[in-house]
Amino acid sequence: MSRLAVWYWTARAALGWLLLLAAQVVWLMADGDGDGWPATTHVTVLVVTAVAAVAHVTVMPQWRYRVHRWEATSAAVFTQSGWFKQEWRIAPVSRIQTVDSERGPLEQIFRLANVTVTTASAAGPIKVSGLDRDTAQRLVAELTATAQATAGDAT
Repeated sequence: MSRLAVWYWTARAALGWLLLLAAQVVWLMADGDGDGWPATTHVTVLVVTAVAAVAHVTVMPQWRYRVHRWEATSAAVFTQSGWFKQEWRIAPVSRIQTVDSERGPLEQIFRLANVTVTTASAAGPIKVSGLDRDTAQRLVAELTATAQATAGDAT
């Protein structure tokens, strides 16, 4: 993982919380005549949301950076992800069907990319997130070359 992924995850989480907080402020202003919920209830909900937002934006990116791992060898692709329930996935190179790279608008700002390795597994594709762009390009090239050189039909 790139250290920039921490800033990306922070920005993405902050944007989501800011939208929720903005909606609550609009709700407070729209209900300002007192016909709906009391103003203290609006403010309480707003404060609770703000506290949850600060906690999430502070803890989540660091935790995610410490937990999420990946490795690619000539034999397999390994990933570890999750929060409380952590998942360790292994995809043998002989089972790789496609290797894709993607970058959303916010990821492009942080020069990050994701790599998705699709296999014949019923568990679905393996996703490696938070890679710097150059590492993602190298990983895609390496996995593609290794999968092509590996005997098997990826099924």
